[in-house]
Amino acid sequence: MTERTTRRTLLQGSAAALALTAALPALAAGGTPSADMPFEKKSVAVNGSSMTYVDEGTGPVVLFLHGNPTSSYLWRNIIPYVTDTHRAIAVDLIGMGDSDKPDIDYTFADHAAYLDGFIDALGLRDITLVIHDWGSVLGMRYARLNENNVRAVAFMEAGIPPGLPAPSLEAMGEPSAQLFAMLRSPAGEQAVLQGNFFVEEVLGKLAVVTPLSDAVMEHYRAPFPTPASRKPTLVWPRQIPIAGEPADTADVITANGAWLYATDMPKLMLHVAPGALMPPPVVEYVKANAANLEDVFLGPGVHFVQEDHPDAIGRALRDWIDRLPG
Repeated sequence: MTERTTRRTLLQGSAAALALTAALPALAAGGTPSADMPFEKKSVAVNGSSMTYVDEGTGPVVLFLHGNPTSSYLWRNIIPYVTDTHRAIAVDLIGMGDSDKPDIDYTFADHAAYLDGFIDALGLRDITLVIHDWGSVLGMRYARLNENNVRAVAFMEAGIPPGLPAPSLEAMGEPSAQLFAMLRSPAGEQAVLQGNFFVEEVLGKLAVVTPLSDAVMEHYRAPFPTPASRKPTLVWPRQIPIAGEPADTADVITANGAWLYATDMPKLMLHVAPGALMPPPVVEYVKANAANLEDVFLGPGVHFVQEDHPDAIGRALRDWIDRLPG
């Protein structure tokens, strides 16, 4: 099988996963996650702006990184599983959560610069990364470039090869091709900036098994009350590399993949079915090619697995962290 054929198969598998989303709410996903945000946030100055974060517990650092359109709130029910023995830090990426929204482009490079600055500002060392969505691309980039400062990495619904980069819109299959074509058009700008599409439709309806309560949705809506405030949620999907563009994110994800499959750093992969970024073909590829990997199947899910399986993620994460060398 050629590399192009393999990628097409994987991308079509991802598209099929999205197509199954409408049927998933009927599946059992366990108890309803708590809507409460039990942690007070701190703030730190980074590149002239304020970045907010949760900082709980003491001990070796566990750094939680979210993606689009979420925040540190995504990890609220998972953080308590590690704070008995570790220092859990969950940052709000720049422009997201309660962090400032400076007048920047919100490209991947912007987010990477602010994340690097955040880690430096807090003096974080010997980090265990727990990463999701664009947080996975940011986290793997950091680990790849700073391997002497990262102890281990746990990832779920990550943007990694061979799922990404996508060789073309057509190769993504339907409905993914239609979705991303829309998001790169004026209609996408209208949907995201005016309709808060990523919070209301993707997070609220399409990419969870467990229906989100009004209280949970209000937490996710809060950072994006106006069209201007939603700019980061529009830029993120336009940073997904398709047909080589944007070239910088294509290069980063490709380099992250080469690193992921070469490094012996301890890894934990948490996955669901059918998944979105990591459908079963991608999961099987990772299992076959990543060294020093443990994997845990959580059950039914699409993308925001922390809302569907917080307790299972927390238990698996605590067990794995407690067994890490050193």
